[in-house]
Amino acid sequence: MTTMQRLASDKIDPAAHAHVAALHKDFVDEVAAAVANNHIVVVGMAQNPVVKRAHKVLDKLGAKYVAINHGSYLSGWKRRLAIKLWSGFPTFPQIFVDGVLVGGCSELEKQIEAGTFKG
Repeated sequence: MTTMQRLASDKIDPAAHAHVAALHKDFVDEVAAAVANNHIVVVGMAQNPVVKRAHKVLDKLGAKYVAINHGSYLSGWKRRLAIKLWSGFPTFPQIFVDGVLVGGCSELEKQIEAGTFKG
């Protein structure tokens, strides 16, 4: 597995850590709770065709999932940024299965094709 390079914690001022930790904490807590308490969670935003595609893929499988959609392209982006920082994944949708980030729609489709999707 390839790991993305990240800035070492000792190279981040404590005030910066605190700022990131507080960034839309209510929304991060909502998503984290949903991920912890549900088999499948899809985090996205309204009007995003890739998020809609992920919903359709899961619907076609008959998979039960929780959808958390927040904002649109122009609204709610700061709240969604907090989720990206939390998960480390750069795009939406973000799909979680049993608390594990699968990735986005293309990663979901690859798992389904490979027969490894646990939906």
